[in-house]
Amino acid sequence: MDPGPPQREIACFVQVAERLSFSRAAAALGMTQPAVSQAVARLERTLGLRLFDRSSREVALSDAGKVLLPYAEAMLDHAAAFTAEAARLAEPASESIRLAYCPLVGALAARVARRLARRSPEIEVELRRAGWSAATAELTQGYAAAAFMTTPFPTGYAMTARFHVPVTHLAVPAASRLATATRLGLDQLCGVLLPRLRPPGSVWHALASRLRSPAVPADLDDLPAALDLVAAGRGLLAAPHLLVETVRRPDVRFVPLDAGDLRMTYGLVWSPERASADVMALVQSGRQILRVQ
Repeated sequence: MDPGPPQREIACFVQVAERLSFSRAAAALGMTQPAVSQAVARLERTLGLRLFDRSSREVALSDAGKVLLPYAEAMLDHAAAFTAEAARLAEPASESIRLAYCPLVGALAARVARRLARRSPEIEVELRRAGWSAATAELTQGYAAAAFMTTPFPTGYAMTARFHVPVTHLAVPAASRLATATRLGLDQLCGVLLPRLRPPGSVWHALASRLRSPAVPADLDDLPAALDLVAAGRGLLAAPHLLVETVRRPDVRFVPLDAGDLRMTYGLVWSPERASADVMALVQSGRQILRVQ
């Protein structure tokens, strides 16, 4: 039976596709850029397909690459699930683990905790609300066993249960003239709130590159809380559809936004070096929840 392309080559393809950059993908994978380029080239030769359209200035997914990317992501997720379940079965359970999560996906974190409690009631899960910066710190310092967070994911950590949340609306003050608009484009916006730290691979980095007017620096680790700034007239907020679906405020309006393919990518991140059986059980519960959504 043909085992298909090596998982390492598929991982390189996924990382380049997410970042549209061979150099940033290499940094995330802990590889050199030539090694990543060679891995993708081998995969393209094996498949007989061009996965990327390359030029001297940019990298873009080809039509075939766009079709194959979800399958590649699913394959890597299944491989991670196999490893997670094997580790869970190999080690005895401990007492308590902490799951950090970005505020926008709190409902998802709660569902994962409930599923794990039904499956392994002896494992206690502590939920820790934490934005991107706080979740990264929780992971690196070992306070959190795992975290639901957005890209870019910390280098050297394992990741699974990936899902995408498109940016579909603009949050504006209810009294603003923009509140009556039927639809807005990025070229019409002025005073958009953006975090001071916008690492490549983040939705904020992508948004900043598309805006024509200066942004307003703000703390956006907690998007629901950032609506306070919008209501106070401090700026406008590009809002993912999860925020629009879960928050209702009389002082804020959500106006449809033409943001193209702008989206927030979330994943469940954990440290392979600290992956106990309990952590792997948590990871598996996260994968199961995302699979049935």
